[in-house]
This record gives sequence, C-alpha cells and structure tokens, in this order.
Amino acid sequence: ANLCVVCSHSVNGVAALHTELIKKQIFKDFYEYQPQKFNNKTNGVTPRRWIQACNPELSKLITDSLGHEEWIKDLRLIEELDARAEDSDFQTKWMIVKRQRKQKLVDWVKKNCDGLEISVDALFDIQVKRLHEYKRQLMNILFVIHRYLTLKDMPAYDKGNEVPRVTFFGGKAAPAYTNAKHIIKLINAVGQKINFDPDTKDLLKVVFLPNYCVSSAEIIIPAADISQHISTAGTEASGTSNMKFCMNGSLIIGTMDGANVEIAEEIGKENMFIFGGNVTDISNWRGRMKGGYKNYVGSRLERVFKAISSKMFGDLSEMKGMLDNIQNGGDHYCICWDFYDYVQAQALVDETYKDTWNWNKKSILSVAKSFKFSSDRTIRDYAEDIWKLNQETIPNPSVNPLMRVR
Repeated sequence: ANLCVVCSHSVNGVAALHTELIKKQIFKDFYEYQPQKFNNKTNGVTPRRWIQACNPELSKLITDSLGHEEWIKDLRLIEELDARAEDSDFQTKWMIVKRQRKQKLVDWVKKNCDGLEISVDALFDIQVKRLHEYKRQLMNILFVIHRYLTLKDMPAYDKGNEVPRVTFFGGKAAPAYTNAKHIIKLINAVGQKINFDPDTKDLLKVVFLPNYCVSSAEIIIPAADISQHISTAGTEASGTSNMKFCMNGSLIIGTMDGANVEIAEEIGKENMFIFGGNVTDISNWRGRMKGGYKNYVGSRLERVFKAISSKMFGDLSEMKGMLDNIQNGGDHYCICWDFYDYVQAQALVDETYKDTWNWNKKSILSVAKSFKFSSDRTIRDYAEDIWKLNQETIPNPSVNPLMRVR
C-alpha cells in the first residue's frame, strides 16, 4: 500500500469519512508530505440497475410524476419529487408500489425459504451485505432476541400496540471466517425458535435469505421499509447497499460511518434513524476496555447473552468464546457500547412507522435526494479530477452492417 501511494499521482477515499481517515490515520505521513495528492470520490450506484431495472413499478411512478424519462440519465432531475412528498394522493400511489414490491418478496421467501409465510403488512427490516463482525449482524440478531424476550413478557392486551416486524438477513462469509459462520448459525437458530412460537409469530419473524446475490437483491431491496447499515464508526469505507436502499425509498437505521454520513447530509438526519458512537467515541471506548474496564454490558443485553447460553435457541456452544470475549473487555466492534442507543433508535422506527403520512414523506425524500449517489456523478468526478478526460458525445448506433465497420 505504501508503494502504491508513492507511485500514484492521485490517492482517493470512497466516502468523505473514509478519506479523512486516510489523511489523518492510515497515510498520515504521506498526506502531510504531499497533501495535494489526496482527494475524495464518494462511491455511487447506477440508477439504471437499482431503480429502473429492479423496481419498474417505482420507475413508472417517478416517470409519470415528472412527465419524462430524462431522470434515468440525469438523476439530478429526480429532486423534483420533493415537491410531492406531502401530497396525499402521491403518497397513496407510493404506498401501492411499496406493497407490490413487498408482495414479490413475500412470494420469493415462500418459494426459497421452505414455505415460510410472512405478512406483507409487517414492517420489513432488512440487512443484506457481506457477513463480517464490523458490519454487526451480531448486534442486529441480539436486538431481535431482546425484542423477542420483551414480547414474551408482554401481556396479551399490550401486544396489539406493537408493530409487526420481519427481520431479514442475507449475505455470504469468507470460507474460513469461523466467527461469521457462527453468526449465521445463530441467526437461523433464532429464526427457528421465533418463527413458530405461537406467542410471538404474528409480531416477529426472522428470515435468513439464501444465496444472496445481485439477482436476489433486485427482489429484496425494493421491498425494504427500513434497512440496516450499522457498522462500527470508522470501519466501513463507504458502503453502496445504503445507496441502493435509499434510491428505492427504504429508510435507513445506521451509524455515522461510511457513506451514511453523506446520505444524512443529502436527505437530512431527520429522515434517518442515526445512533451510536462516532470515531472518537469508539477510540475512547476501546481505550477504556484496554485499561481493564468491563462493566459495560447492562442488564438487558446480559439477559440476551444468558438466553443464548441457556440453549433457548438450541446448542450454540461454538458461540461461547466469541460472546465471552465481547462481555469481558474484547468488544472490539463496540456492540455492547452501542446496543442501548440502537434499541432506542429501533423504538423510534416503530413509532414513526405508525405515522403513515410521515413515514411516506421520509421515504419519498430519500429517493428525491439521492442524486449524489449515482455512479454517473462518481465517474464524472473521477474523469474530471483524476483522469482529466473530456466528455464526448456517443454517436448514434449504426443503422446498417456496412456503417458499423466504417
């Protein structure tokens, strides 16, 4: 990596926070010596794939609303949707599209997940990405267990006020990544228990989506009500699934990490569910643990750990080493430290979801303010600032074979 920095005429991060970490931590000496070499180029995704192709229902609604299809080539034009965010008639059409997409995922799950039936009326809470400890799928499933235990304690007459939720996981792990494989096993074990518990099955279900790939993502992402991007601050370079979800009207629950920081700047933190420590907090927490501090688990999370160790979800003895380490000064990814703020953010998700008008407004604004995350903008920035290329008009396609060879 050091040799690459020396030999390159330009070095860039792929999100604003990532670039700052490169400048101040990873390549600090190089930056101080040659600051002009360093710059930021935030990642992007193509709206042709991640709106037009994967969500034709939403694409048609946007085109009908704007009165043209030019937004497909110039996503800046989609910002005109923000004027419709509080329009009740438009919100109704928006809800119809979302329900259609959720029904497609319901059908896909029934076909691909051993006939599991889920309700299209539940809140669809989705975390699909590579399995890794820093992405904190473990924190997500620990919260699911906490929610399950809370529902089990709840009198029947109070359960009617709860928002039904289906929590989806998807992603693959490196073949030798043992801890990630253990987390996958835990998710599936929890699902087997929760999905068939008569006390809770109508209010909470867990689905591990098999063989996650681009093709399945095109079914999954448009169906999300809320998507989780909850990596430990300072660990995610950028992330692009957050952009794909945003373009499809999913709200985001996440940390101020990677491109979440810039998404918050574009669509407004008030339209997201932000929680957790920042990069400085994480450094301080790790320092306290290194100094011997261990009193950070808390009673509710301790109860979750005990539920796992008591075999409530079957024999998960292979998890013992990982969970013991997390509870005893080895919580490197700060799951315990962020957990209670995460619980509060999830409670706010539930309350906001009950307010249909406000939820739809946030969803529409998420799409309307997503231009910055188009790969068209990213490639243009690379071309202008690094590659120094001039934009050229692509000729119209040839009309006959003879013209094609000239």
